[in-house]
Amino acid sequence: MRHARRGYSRTCPRSPSRRTDNTTAVTRGAHHVGLTVPSLEESRRFFTETLGYEQVGEVPNYPAAFLTDGELMITLWQAADPDQATPFDRKNVIGLHHLALTVDADELEKLHSRLLDTKDVAIGFAPEPLMGGPTRHMMCNIPGGIRLEFIAPAA
Repeated sequence: MRHARRGYSRTCPRSPSRRTDNTTAVTRGAHHVGLTVPSLEESRRFFTETLGYEQVGEVPNYPAAFLTDGELMITLWQAADPDQATPFDRKNVIGLHHLALTVDADELEKLHSRLLDTKDVAIGFAPEPLMGGPTRHMMCNIPGGIRLEFIAPAA
């Protein structure tokens, strides 16, 4: 129960849920997530070759690449000067802490094995129950240092 050790097991929901307050939010989910990366080519390769995303566009002079898994678009931007860029530090820098992506339950262990063999991927923790429930998750840092969480909801 990794989250319980961090002290927010009672407040962190196990999965996205429907609103219960009978009001309607203005937004309808995420359209895309934009990530600045130190190496556009390494990040593009990770998403397409390791995770199976499809590249659906690019702007070479920006430079940026647009990738999708069929549900979510991820925009990758090349950092102007990667050597001078400050890596994210979740305790001291404001910004995206991590991106959580849903995977099928039967794919989580396979993905973990694949990530163990992927260059420049650091596993934060192996698949484990989320807050002791049937949903399982794992965390890693992908090439370039961005934190990804993979969540396999219980069926």
